[in-house]
Amino acid sequence: MPLQRIDLQRGRSPEQLQAIADAVHQALVEAVGVPAKDRFQVISQHDEGGFICAPEYLGVEHQRPIFIQITLNAGRTVEQKQALYRRMADLLGPAGVPENDVIISLVEVTKDCWSFGEGRAQYVPAAG
Repeated sequence: MPLQRIDLQRGRSPEQLQAIADAVHQALVEAVGVPAKDRFQVISQHDEGGFICAPEYLGVEHQRPIFIQITLNAGRTVEQKQALYRRMADLLGPAGVPENDVIISLVEVTKDCWSFGEGRAQYVPAAG
């Protein structure tokens, strides 16, 4: 259950926001095997003063970046993560986001860090 947080500057159309959300989720499905129905996303739009990004970092120039933070279960290999970054950048291009503007952060957690309601951790076996 990856929780996908997508932060960007205000000003994109509802269709473009949907295309961005779809691309992020599709990359997770294709690159790291997330089930297609396992979709939990939050999109936050920020005014100009509420979204700050270095115009250039590590040789990458940023014009109108989006920040994608994904909280997911630990255990993916470096190769899987690299494939995820590449696939996400590829899929976001047609959604109007150039690959240099795709900034991704993964937050890895253990399965006991999730609750899907009812005040319990569904991934943790019930004590016996």
